[in-house]
Amino acid sequence: MKNILYGILVLACGFLVVWKAKWIVDNFGRNAWAEEKLGTSGGTVFLYKVIGILVVFFGMLMITGLKNDFLMATLGKMFFLN
Repeated sequence: MKNILYGILVLACGFLVVWKAKWIVDNFGRNAWAEEKLGTSGGTVFLYKVIGILVVFFGMLMITGLKNDFLMATLGKMFFLN
């Protein structure tokens, strides 16, 4: 039950980042790397949206209980040799 509540909270935060990406950029400024590599006019907004989508995905993994399985199947192979 606790994982579901935390997952919903993480999912909601990711949704807000995607939804209010322009507001975040207007209030916190632009990222020079994102503007250079991802586009001169909207690279930072795009970066925040991608980060928000990844956070939403991680929240869904938390809700379904697949977070540990996913992390071990992808990143776990870099850290554990078994």
